[in-house]
Amino acid sequence: MNVLKTLLAILGALFLIVIVYVWFAFDLGTRLSQIKSLDPKAKDVYSHMMTTLLDTGDIAKATVRKVKVDKGITPDEIVDALNSVATEMGIKPVGDLPLSKEVALRTGKKQPYTRVLSYCNPAIAIKMVKWSMAYGAYLPCRITIMQDKNGDYWLYTLDLDMMIHGGKPLPPKMLSYGNQVKKTIYTMMDKAAHGDF
Repeated sequence: MNVLKTLLAILGALFLIVIVYVWFAFDLGTRLSQIKSLDPKAKDVYSHMMTTLLDTGDIAKATVRKVKVDKGITPDEIVDALNSVATEMGIKPVGDLPLSKEVALRTGKKQPYTRVLSYCNPAIAIKMVKWSMAYGAYLPCRITIMQDKNGDYWLYTLDLDMMIHGGKPLPPKMLSYGNQVKKTIYTMMDKAAHGDF
């Protein structure tokens, strides 16, 4: 019985040493106060990201939004819908990369349909990069049309909640710009996926 008590006391002491070491080695006191300063929605953003990452093992899947296109809608109709809604919502088409077509021309082999469309609202974009140059990595906003192995089409874009709620709360004006961009891109995707334009 004394041996068991001694063993438990040693394990308890070792556990305490590890806890103290981790606390100071990773500066958890400071880190906890930094976590509290993040946007209240950050926990949802990172919880969703971590759940998807653990479920799939794929960080790309954890950082995007995807929408399945209704059957019977062609890629040309998707592009027309995206561009129509973009114009309606005040965002400009600024790039078009017909990726699968380009690769097929180079290799002579048919590729699953893949096309990257880029959009930008210059007035908002310049304000975002003035606020933080790192936002330049999000520019321009991209929507990719892809065909899966079953022949179904999907629309993909970055999960814009990371940009909006992933750090400290944005000032009201920047938050408004971020939400406007998110609403525009997500509306474009949703309408195009259902042929609604």
